[in-house]
Amino acid sequence: MRRRDPDPAPGRRPEAAFEDTQAMLAAQARSERSPGSGSGGRSRRGRAGRAVAAEDTVVSGGPGGPGGRGPGGRGPGDGDGDGDAEPGRRGWKRFIPNWKIVLASFTVLAAGIFGMIAVAYAGIPVPSDEDMQASADDRGSVIYYGDNKTPIARLGVKRTPVTIKQIPDHVEDAVIALENKTFREDSGIDFAGIARSVWSTATGAQLQGASTITQQMARNYYEGLSQEVSIKRKIKEIFVAVKISKTLPKDEILRRYLNTIYFGRSAYGIQAAAKAFFGKNVTQLTPPEAAYLAGRIQNPSNFDTLEKSGKFAATKERYTIALKNMAEMNPGAYAKYAAAPFEDLKFKKVKVTEINRGLKGYMLNIVFKELSSKYGIDQEALETQGLKVYTTFDEKMMKDAQKVVQARTANLDPTIHASIASVDPKRGRVVAFYSGDDFINDYNNRAFEAPKQAASAFKPYVLAAWLEAGYSLKSYVDGVSTIKMPGTTPIKNSHTAPYGPIDMVKAMADSVNTVFAQMGEKVGLENVAKIATEAGVGEEAKKNPAYGGKNAVDWAVEHQKYLTTIGVASVTPVEQAAGYSIFANQGKHIPWHTVTKVIDVNGLVIVKEPTAERQVILPESAADAIVALQAVVKSGTGTYANLGTRPVAGKTGTNNDYKDAWFVGFTPQLVTAVGMSKDVPYNKPYGKPGRRVLKVDKYGLPNRKIKNVYWDEEPMPSFIGGGGTPTQIWHDYMALATAKDKVEQFPPRADAGTQNNLATPRPTPSPTPTPDPFGTEDPGDDGIPEDLGDQQPLPDDQGCLPGDITCDSTGDDTGDTGFPDESGDGGDIGSNGGAPAAVAPDPRARPSGQRP
Repeated sequence: MRRRDPDPAPGRRPEAAFEDTQAMLAAQARSERSPGSGSGGRSRRGRAGRAVAAEDTVVSGGPGGPGGRGPGGRGPGDGDGDGDAEPGRRGWKRFIPNWKIVLASFTVLAAGIFGMIAVAYAGIPVPSDEDMQASADDRGSVIYYGDNKTPIARLGVKRTPVTIKQIPDHVEDAVIALENKTFREDSGIDFAGIARSVWSTATGAQLQGASTITQQMARNYYEGLSQEVSIKRKIKEIFVAVKISKTLPKDEILRRYLNTIYFGRSAYGIQAAAKAFFGKNVTQLTPPEAAYLAGRIQNPSNFDTLEKSGKFAATKERYTIALKNMAEMNPGAYAKYAAAPFEDLKFKKVKVTEINRGLKGYMLNIVFKELSSKYGIDQEALETQGLKVYTTFDEKMMKDAQKVVQARTANLDPTIHASIASVDPKRGRVVAFYSGDDFINDYNNRAFEAPKQAASAFKPYVLAAWLEAGYSLKSYVDGVSTIKMPGTTPIKNSHTAPYGPIDMVKAMADSVNTVFAQMGEKVGLENVAKIATEAGVGEEAKKNPAYGGKNAVDWAVEHQKYLTTIGVASVTPVEQAAGYSIFANQGKHIPWHTVTKVIDVNGLVIVKEPTAERQVILPESAADAIVALQAVVKSGTGTYANLGTRPVAGKTGTNNDYKDAWFVGFTPQLVTAVGMSKDVPYNKPYGKPGRRVLKVDKYGLPNRKIKNVYWDEEPMPSFIGGGGTPTQIWHDYMALATAKDKVEQFPPRADAGTQNNLATPRPTPSPTPTPDPFGTEDPGDDGIPEDLGDQQPLPDDQGCLPGDITCDSTGDDTGDTGFPDESGDGGDIGSNGGAPAAVAPDPRARPSGQRP
């Protein structure tokens, strides 16, 4: 008999406790097998559910009893693995999340996105003027003539900022009506436009515009907002626009916008646009004109292209829409303009100008180089910083120089070139020059960049060294016909008859080679070179690799010895004009320059004119040198330079076979150098088989398409010797250039130094007539002595003179160039087929000799 448990619960069968225990054990076993159980095999929810189910089964007493399969058997939660499933959720439906879960997830995601946007918005600072794009206030620069008011050229961005008060209401309204009607009320963005932009980008189309005026201003004004097409940039632009709208007044936003937006015709800003399209200030624009300019904002470059080809339909359509929108915005003010004919607009004629055309290109070329090399002002600065550059050039003198050269060379071969350079001796200013007629087609700036042998025009520096050594003009030297100096080939005079002992004045007037060679030996070539180089002579040749970076005079002293005294060193017209300034300016030299000052957009002077001067020779030496140089004009080789009552001093120069010819002369107020040479293009280098001369155009240049051009310097007609055409050009030009100058006298002769005779002077001759050593019985001879004293024979194998850096060139451009593109057609300066490039033949070639 089974023992009863003590104290059974009232009303329960004695077997109930056992059954409960069994049910609990069975439920635990099923829970351990459940896939949803934890590490201990139990799931709280499964355990409870299964216990209840087991109990219900036992209590029901259905068939099969505990563990049976009848109505009291297994049901949901009976251990078949579906104890957690909701009733009726079977198969794929069980994977669909509960709507409550979806709603909660969406809420969390949205909160995260808006949180990120809020963080991004907060992280973008309010832009300030310091964040302005470098190009937002770009302005072009103006280059002025020496009168400080006449423009030579304007270049770069056209922009003239104006205040909001200077912009008429109808101009503001025209832009607002066409670009952003809600500008005055919106928060800086257009949600409808943004939606279109997002949609077009998402679908792969081009990013739509739909930007407000505030957005456009932000994009064009502030750094970091590029013009790229991307969602990232657009979002940042929106954030910046909203912040700007909250921090800046609408008028300020509109002012910045109208001063930065591009309208076409290179005009940035409303003031520049008013000038470019209608030739008037923004304050004078009419409502129809304002409507037209507002219409151009949409696609200015495309409208430029269309209008240039005579197609105005697109801009007319925009103009019509602008007037319509203006009338809708303010009928009282603009309704009367709604039908204003497009054809009534009076546009300013478009002038397609090339700033490098004509004489201007030569001026700009040298100014740009000076700004870059001396002051670090490059092309970008000139195009964007709104600088005012004041030059030294006199417009009338520039044109006079051109006119005179054209007249004197009209019948000459186009390969013969004449160059002029005029310098104010007291200030170093290059007041005028001539290098050619059109820089685009003939872009060799010869007055500055084409060194030629100085020939006898170098002899004044030898005389200066003589005087500085303490020797006087009264000293005598033997004018022998030929002399052999140490380390130098024999030096001859142009005339076989010896002069005998002559003083310095006579030696200069007749340009006697052998006298100057002896003077150079007496004072030392290094002292001659010192004076010449301190006067700025020979510097351009440093750019020629053949000189190894040395000044042409120093190189000549080292390699050509006493031939230096008769002018084998290569010089430019501007160097000679500035060099002779030491005589006209009491021995002082100021380096030549073409820029007097540069003023920035704020009115500050950022470049000042150089005024530092160097005392190269004593005033007494300069005064005595002038006496000898005046004799050249009064009775020597340069009589064509005589200007009547106006005092003139100068020196001629002619090298072998009339290949280079010079006259460098001056009045007390102005020094001018004139040089001439003949540069001939060939298809092959000198001495090569099949070599032939290339056909040239009116500028003396061959076809620009020819890849390899070789330049040789060749003889000119004999009448172009230094005392001929160069002196005549100098005379005609200086007569015009000095016409309004006061007639001033040179300082009186100082007679400084002591007499140092290198030859015994002859007794004073009797007053009987003596024959002119330069005279001739030829009835065609005018009796004017030629400057042939520095001519020496040219070796048969030498097609170019030593040191001539415009000769026998392959066209390589080794020097820097002025900007912008000097060629006008995209070519490089000195490119093959162009003007003679700054590349020299071997300067070691044996130098000159007398005329055959």
